[in-house]
Amino acid sequence: MQIEGRVFIVTGGASGLGEGAARMLAASGGKVVVADMQADKGAAVAQEIGGVFVKCDVSQEADGQAAVAAALQLGKLVGLVNCAGIAPAEKTVGRNGAHALSVFSKTVTVNLIGSFNMIRLAAEAMSKNEPESTGERGVLISTASVAAYDGQMGQAAYSASKGGVVGMTLPIARDLARNGIRNMTIAPGIFGTPMLFGMPQEVQDALAASVPFPSRLGTPADYAKLAKHIIENDMLNGEVIRLDGAIRLPPK
Repeated sequence: MQIEGRVFIVTGGASGLGEGAARMLAASGGKVVVADMQADKGAAVAQEIGGVFVKCDVSQEADGQAAVAAALQLGKLVGLVNCAGIAPAEKTVGRNGAHALSVFSKTVTVNLIGSFNMIRLAAEAMSKNEPESTGERGVLISTASVAAYDGQMGQAAYSASKGGVVGMTLPIARDLARNGIRNMTIAPGIFGTPMLFGMPQEVQDALAASVPFPSRLGTPADYAKLAKHIIENDMLNGEVIRLDGAIRLPPK
């Protein structure tokens, strides 16, 4: 799948991993729809890369449809990179009692249902494409987390949502095989994103040192490099790739 001259949607494209993916796609000649709730940041990124910004709550059908419609206005939509997500931390039973059900529900709604919402809508549009010489019509990349496997204390909601993304990777790939659309998932480890940069510096340093090799925080550029390879390598399908420097998270 070529990037140059083709259209891609990046959810969560205003910052972090999504911004890294959006900038990579634009630098490679792609046309990018930056879909995000952060209007000011998203519009600024879109302007810098020559893309289009759409304010989008990925869990809402109408917002997802608007993002896809904006992409189709730019040309042939061939790719979706799902990076939108939230990461609250709350124990099952904490000092203030039971885990708030609303927090659990919202986390699953944004991270899991939101990812599927964008996948189904983008895939429907891609299914109408003329196939490439490889038979492909599109490629979908979602973002899970190593917390799907090594969830820490306080990550029940987050791990459940990301575990759902992992679990639906293969069946979606199988569903869309007849349409020539690939479906992949990246499971990042400890990455330097706005969510992590909100932590104290000593915590960030300790997290970076805990990565076996390379002993550093992952970067949006690391994520973008893998996303680019997935897009261009048509044999990658139905799989989750851990991008984590060999880390396995301890309980806390």
